[in-house]
Amino acid sequence: MLRKLRSLLFVLQFVVAGLAAAFLISLVWPGAGERLRGHISDPSASNARSSTETRPAGAVGPASYADAVAQAAPAVVNIYADKIVTERQIQLFPDPLMRMLGGSVAGPALKRREQSLGSGVIFTADGYVLTNNHVIAGADDIQVMLHDGRVAHAKVIGTDPDTDLAVLKIDAGTLPTIQIDPKPPRVGDVVLAIGNPFGIGQTVTMGIVSALQRQLSLSPYEDFIQTDAAINSGNSGGALVNAEGQLVGINTAMLNRDVGAQGIGFAIPVHTAKRVLEQIVEHGHVRRGWLGVEVGNVTVSADSGLPAAARGATVVDVYPGGPAAQAGLQPGDILLKLGKQPITDPFDFRTREAELAPGSKVEVSGLRAGVPFHTEVVLVQRPNFRPGAAPG
Repeated sequence: MLRKLRSLLFVLQFVVAGLAAAFLISLVWPGAGERLRGHISDPSASNARSSTETRPAGAVGPASYADAVAQAAPAVVNIYADKIVTERQIQLFPDPLMRMLGGSVAGPALKRREQSLGSGVIFTADGYVLTNNHVIAGADDIQVMLHDGRVAHAKVIGTDPDTDLAVLKIDAGTLPTIQIDPKPPRVGDVVLAIGNPFGIGQTVTMGIVSALQRQLSLSPYEDFIQTDAAINSGNSGGALVNAEGQLVGINTAMLNRDVGAQGIGFAIPVHTAKRVLEQIVEHGHVRRGWLGVEVGNVTVSADSGLPAAARGATVVDVYPGGPAAQAGLQPGDILLKLGKQPITDPFDFRTREAELAPGSKVEVSGLRAGVPFHTEVVLVQRPNFRPGAAPG
């Protein structure tokens, strides 16, 4: 009996000592018990928490975009376009009296080489490169420097001044290509601009998508992505990629810094660029449907028969002999539908008109002096002039 009492007393002493030790540990190291229990019950969870705790507080997104750059950069090239510029000096007569009378004679013609710097994106492994038209316009010789340092001569396959795009072809074996983002970008997405600013070599800048569907009145078909990723002279034609290294646009313009603008650059959406490249490769030019009308915003009046927040496009002018003139459209007509789809605004009308194939027939619905009308128009290939020129 005495032996049992001694054993019980020993156990009680051990328990009391253990409780006292646990109390002291909890004072010195709060939360140790919970962490110990979590480690014993789920070691992997403990490791995950430890990994999370080492990250900076409030950290969002990757700490580096090196993987995205590594994926996209090999398909971005530097472009050097040279052209010969002829200048003729004017020589004034030595006689002051003759100079006062405007006397002068043309001097000898002088030729000099002028170089334009830009960037480009390799779209196909066999060497089709997309860049801006203004980078290579008028060039006599175009050289493309690849990511690995090789230089190749480029041939112009076709240009599209309306979107400021041009397609080049180089022969340099099997080339790295860029992956295209299958989804349209969103405002706030992180983007990287890759190009050759000021000819210093390939450079990467980072920003976000600041706005979509920007129109600068530079060309008839505009749907720019606005970004604050730095786009400088020489970046034109380069790649705008997302955080995964997928192409979302072709860098093309920046707001004039003479007016104090900073961080306002523009890129052509990749779906537009891809369509232009495919048509130039297939046809040598871009095929766009054309109705032969100039359109503007809808102005709501008392006799227009339209609600206060009307959508559509107003016919401002009709080109004589064009498809619209032959179909009976008149200035002042309000176009509400192209085919079965409503027309949102003049930009929507021009975009959808251009996407229709020349030779296709489309129904146009609208209002004339408040009275609904419907007519069919057979589209033709858009002529080589910019809308806004005088009809005829």
